[in-house]
Order: sequence, then C-alpha cells, then structure tokens
Amino acid sequence: MALKGTQIIASEFRASGDRGFAAVNPVTGALLEPRFREACYDDIDRAAKAAANSFDQYRMLPMAQRAIFLEDIGSELTACAPELVARAHIETALPEARLEGELARAVNQLKLFALMVKQGSFVAARIDRAAPERRPAPKPDIRTILVPLGPVAVFGAGNFPLAFSVAGGDTASALAAGCPVVVKGHPAHPGTCELAGQAIVNAIRKNHIPPGIFSLLHAQGGDAGAALVAHTEIRAVAFTGSLSGGRALFDLGCSRSEPIPVFAEMGSVNPVFVLPKILADRGPSLAEGLVESITLGVGQFCTSPGLIVAIRSAALDQFLESLKSNLEERAPGVMLHEGIKKNFLDGLNALQEIDGVSRLDSSRTQLDGCEIVPALLRTDALTLLDTPEIAGELFGPAAIVVVCDSRDELLVVAESLAGQLTASVHGTKEDLQGFRKLFGILQRKAGRLIVNGFPTGVEVCPAMHHGGPYPATTDSRSTSVGTDAVHRFLRPVAYQDFPQELLPEPLRDLNPRKIWRMVDGDMSTDDL
Repeated sequence: MALKGTQIIASEFRASGDRGFAAVNPVTGALLEPRFREACYDDIDRAAKAAANSFDQYRMLPMAQRAIFLEDIGSELTACAPELVARAHIETALPEARLEGELARAVNQLKLFALMVKQGSFVAARIDRAAPERRPAPKPDIRTILVPLGPVAVFGAGNFPLAFSVAGGDTASALAAGCPVVVKGHPAHPGTCELAGQAIVNAIRKNHIPPGIFSLLHAQGGDAGAALVAHTEIRAVAFTGSLSGGRALFDLGCSRSEPIPVFAEMGSVNPVFVLPKILADRGPSLAEGLVESITLGVGQFCTSPGLIVAIRSAALDQFLESLKSNLEERAPGVMLHEGIKKNFLDGLNALQEIDGVSRLDSSRTQLDGCEIVPALLRTDALTLLDTPEIAGELFGPAAIVVVCDSRDELLVVAESLAGQLTASVHGTKEDLQGFRKLFGILQRKAGRLIVNGFPTGVEVCPAMHHGGPYPATTDSRSTSVGTDAVHRFLRPVAYQDFPQELLPEPLRDLNPRKIWRMVDGDMSTDDL
C-alpha cells in the first residue's frame, strides 16, 4: 500500500492544507517520505460529525456482524504485516521481532473482543420483573442494559506503534462497545498509523460498515488533539502517554460545557520491593532479572520498574553490585525519538543534582542521536520521603534503589508512593508472611500486584487490569487492556414497564443467544 500522507476521514483519504511534517528515522536521523499533512479544524470537524452521524447505524448492527468486523480488522493487519512491521521499524527503531510480537498481540486482542461481542454478556443485562401484588406499592418491571457512549477520540501511543495505536486496544474496545472512533495518530510513526488505518478501512468496506465510524488524523502539535477533545460530538477520550499530556486532556474534557470522561494512562514508576530473605538467597539472579526488565525496550514501557526498595544488609550490598555489573554490560539502545531521549536525560540530570542521590553505575557518556545508555541510582528512605519527586516516572532505561533501615521504614516508603500501574514484591514464603502489611498498602496504591515476577509484559486476557490510582491513570476503575476495557465506553440505561417489542433484544423474555443475565437477583441464561 502506497502511503498518501493525508487524513483518513470517514474511511476516505482527504488532503487539505499545505502544512505538514515527516517522520524521522531514530537511527540515522533521516527524514522519511512522504510528508504528512497537518490536520486542520475542518478535518477534525468533518471526522467528528461523520462519527456522530454513523453512530446509531453502527451500534444497531447485529452483534455477529460487529464481531466479524473486528476479526477482519485483524485479518487485514495480518495481510499487510511485512509492510507494517518494516515501516514501524524504520520509524521507531524497535526490533522487527518485537514489532511482530506486538502486531500478533494487536490481532489477538481484536479476536478476544470479537469473541466477547459474539457471546454478548458484556452488556450486563439485569431484569427485575414486576410484582403487581406487592404492598403497599406494586413493583414495576425494570430492565437495565449497557449501551455505547458515542464517538470516542483515541490518542495513539508512541511506545507501542501497533498494540496501543491506531488499531490497538483502545480502538478495538471502543469499536467492540459500538462506538465510532476518531484516532489522533502519533506523529513519531505516521506511516505506521496510515497503514494500520488502511487495514481498518479495508475491513469497513468488506463488511459494509458505516464509513463514518473511523477516521485518522495526523498532527504534530497539541492543538489538533485539544480541538478533538473539545468537539461537541466526541463523547469519550482514550489516551496513553505522559502525565502532562494526559492531565491536559483530562482537564479539557472536564471543562467542556458538557463534560466527558477522559481515560488517560499516564505515569508510573512500578515499584519493586525486594525482601530480606530472598535477597540473601537469590540476589544475583534477581539482579539479572531486574536489569532485563529495566532495559527491555530501552525502558520505554509504561510498566518498566523505576524504583527498587530494599532493607540495608550485606546481601543488599552484593545485590547492588550485581545490579551495577549487569546494567553496565547492557549495550546502548535507541530511543523512539529525540524528544524522549531529551526528557530522559533532563530527568536523569535533575535526579543526580538532588542531595542524597548518587549514581551507582559508571556514568558512561551518553551517545549521539537517539542512542542511550541505561542508568542506576541510589538514595535512602529519608531522602525519598523528604523529596517525593524522586519517586516520579523517569521514562527510559533507569531505576533508583531506595535503601531502608528497617521493615517499618520500608512500609513508610510504600505508604508515601503515589498511584501506580503495578507494584511487585519478591520474597520467600517466610518473607511474604512477615510483610503481609505491605500488600494491604500496595492494594491501595496499584492496579496490578505481582509476586516474584517483573512488571514488564501485560498479558491480554479477560482478567488483566492495566490501570491504577492517579497519576497512573485518571480513573482507577478502568483498564486499557483486557476485555473489561470495553466498559469505559458504555453506560447503563434502565427500561421501566416497556413492552417486549420495544426492549433491546438482550432484555426481552426470550434469550435466543443464551447470554448471561441477572434475573431477579440470580444469574441465568434461561428464557423467562
């Protein structure tokens, strides 16, 4: 597929305006063809209105047709996999093997949502039948179902050009819910965005889906994204990126005359607590696994561990030496673009200027272009508690070790942390029993708790929760991974004393699809 460098509006390519930008190869610094047109307000307006105009038609399609459509997006992505992976590789410098795995993840999550839609129980049908004989007042017939919100603005992530971008989890879950999608592509990989967008368009045409349900906008600055969130036809927003970017969109969504939900996944330092006995038993192997997790993908994972907490001991000293030597053996990596590298180095320099923070590794000279070497720092609990910004996210291949003097001090450190996507604890059986209070603290702090494992790697499955208290996300009740992500884009509607023929199919007495429903307080797939 030849890249056009234009917007996709209502499933059609549309060129407007002369302003544009080009992707940059992070390895060579070369500009990549073609130039991509910058979306103007007219483009945004057309896309949002087309989404709104197609909403009712799309949400009323049979669930089986919606499911096939989702599966076919995956098939179209698979069909253009070589081209898609090659373009993503030159735009992001991510290894082709990693991108192939990420594409497989994107396809699999589309299949997972298709299976959920086919089964149908995600609409959470609840039926409380009438009791006209009840006294002192008769009980009405009340039936409730989840319905789609409307057009969703999706912001593609820079660090996952396939799984969290144009055809990623936010788009898949919104389409599964019955919502049209307007995607603001990430400007660091616009060619990848266009190819994925074309795959969605092909599936739309193949399945005779209303074309207005999908648009893709290219823009380098923040004005286009702000205009999209502010548009009156947009009913929800999904974002993956920085705390500053997510918070700005959240504030904008709340400040509208009709506020809308903004589901932003933002900053997380993903603390790892290494308890005393396992440190003495398995320190070197733990150090190796931690360094692998810290440097995976050049540290450009939202679940990369950035804070390691342990109690002072001789075993900790040996563990730190193992961490240091393992980290220094790691080859330099190429970050996604110069902006991310600059932010990483600025954050690293700011940490090193704090009294009580020291550099553990050899502080190798940073390289030209987008190449980077990992870093390891050390501080103590009192310094962290006095300077909470130490525990903020530093996006890249770096971590800071917090040395505590006691069990109680470790618990105070845990209590001081802000909201996280993940929190991990490494310990023997005896450790875990002795630090049970730690898990009570971490349950309030994180969306996913891990024992004797590392946080990088998010399994796409129904039970996965990828979210957490602020500032990890703007809504700790929601996830951006797993089938429960669909609930971000649904809302309940109750029908009271409706005739059968006017009820949505899942609420009628007959249940031909045998979906699970709560009927008078009990779960059932039976007809009534």
